[in-house]
Amino acid sequence: MSLGAPALIWTPVDTAENARNLAISIVGSGLAACANVIGPIESHFVWKGAMQRSEEYGVLIKLDARTLDAAVAMVEELHVYDVPVVIGWRADSAPPATLAFLAYGLD
Repeated sequence: MSLGAPALIWTPVDTAENARNLAISIVGSGLAACANVIGPIESHFVWKGAMQRSEEYGVLIKLDARTLDAAVAMVEELHVYDVPVVIGWRADSAPPATLAFLAYGLD
């Protein structure tokens, strides 16, 4: 098994059920090793020119960077928001055991 680099994706979702469904779908697809549903969280943002506040659930997805672009695209496609915030990034480092966990099933 070759080890890649770690990566993360963050996205807020409207309900715990939708966050859970997104987490299950992305991990079930094989593009990600793990997804955490975090929340509820309180979000403050500007939408259509007005300050807004809402209760949301965050989904933090852990994966091998080799699948990052495909995973970001899948999260965007499955997301329930019209304009979802989906942020993916490559992480600087992780221990070998974590890299192996993230890469499981890719080779």
